Amino acid sequence: MSDKPDLAALLGSRICHDLISPIGAIGNGVELMMMDGAGKGPEMALIAESVANANARIRFFRVAFGTSTADQRIGRPEVLSILTDLGRGGRVQIDWQGPNDLPRREVKLAFLLIQCLETALAFGGRITVARTESKWVLTGQAPKLRINPDLWEVLSNPAAHVDIGAAQVHFALIPEEMARQARHLSVEISETVIRLCF
Repeated sequence: MSDKPDLAALLGSRICHDLISPIGAIGNGVELMMMDGAGKGPEMALIAESVANANARIRFFRVAFGTSTADQRIGRPEVLSILTDLGRGGRVQIDWQGPNDLPRREVKLAFLLIQCLETALAFGGRITVARTESKWVLTGQAPKLRINPDLWEVLSNPAAHVDIGAAQVHFALIPEEMARQARHLSVEISETVIRLCF
């Protein structure tokens, strides 16, 4: 499988690469206008907030959907920065407990699984991400979960038949990425907690 190019990741990298610069430029322009005093109304605050949200999403998508090689690393400060910006004002809080320096491929997989947990925590909740010497554990917890059993079946059974839309594409990408990294995913779902280990 490693000989086959990961077209989805290449496409993700290309889109993120092409969007990150213009979104950053808009953010810089808004910042300059606010410093000038020209943009002090609620409209400018809304634009600034929207640009920050778009920037956070693009940075997250770049890791989750972009390419990564076996030797690429990502530091804890960068991961925390992405997740902090992503969670600002959101219903889901993410507690990242990973070490200081990680293989980017592993973080890619963790980010894809975070998206699965976000799907289940539609009404809000908390996600904890921890990594031991050899294993990742992601836990999603909320008073109320929204679980589509067919969708979650795809994670352990790639042959499962389910209609996956754009909003659930991360579920379809995980089995292939698990195989690419020679890892196995275990999924435990209870009434209020989801535990994912790989």
